[in-house]
Amino acid sequence: MQADALLQHTEGDNSERFCRHPPPPHPQMLPAGLWDPPPVRSGPPSPSWEKPGFCCQSLSQHAAGTDPPAERTGQRQNRGMRTRLGCLSHKSDSYNDFTAILPDKPNRALKRLSTEEATRWADSFDVLLSHKYGLAAFRAFLKTEFSEENLEFWLACEDFKKTRSAAKLASKAQRIFEEFIDVQAPREVNIDFQTRELTRRNMQEPSLSCFDQAQGKVHSLMEKDSYPRFLRSKIYTDLLSQTQRRLS
Repeated sequence: MQADALLQHTEGDNSERFCRHPPPPHPQMLPAGLWDPPPVRSGPPSPSWEKPGFCCQSLSQHAAGTDPPAERTGQRQNRGMRTRLGCLSHKSDSYNDFTAILPDKPNRALKRLSTEEATRWADSFDVLLSHKYGLAAFRAFLKTEFSEENLEFWLACEDFKKTRSAAKLASKAQRIFEEFIDVQAPREVNIDFQTRELTRRNMQEPSLSCFDQAQGKVHSLMEKDSYPRFLRSKIYTDLLSQTQRRLS
């Protein structure tokens, strides 16, 4: 009897617990969308500088722990986007005043530049390099592509070949090598490993020809790659248009 009473008491307690804590409904019985699992991220949360609209101002505020209020974030992001677009357009292939690329009294220089001279720049790459104003225009174009170091190296080699003092030869060669040829040089040019190592060996006994192979590689690169783009660029076509309008 005591065992039957204890069993009934236990069953009553279990029934009471069951009534107080009903089991969760089966997923199929829930309305659509309530059982959808939360999205699973494959990695850690993205830092703020990977989010759209991040700008340098946001970086400084993030570092200082003074992030802007939420209601002002959109305005700051829009201003940051406009600033970045302005920087990109400033570096793009567009010049409103092409007289700025010409050396020494540019207004007079542009007046002296004829359409025939500017047209001859398309004859060959060497014709362009041999013309003072053609060289200036090509340099301005390379700056828009962030590759002006190739032309600067070529010009440095041309100047180096004119060195007549044996005392200056070694020091000038070392400066050119450290500036343009050495690995991770400030203005390192794009040459292959073999050419770089050959030039490095030439530095042991510098001569007027120690940069010839490297200069030839860079000249060929500019002729095949940068020069055709220059002839199609807005810099060159607008310069031609200015000389033609002056004659009309």
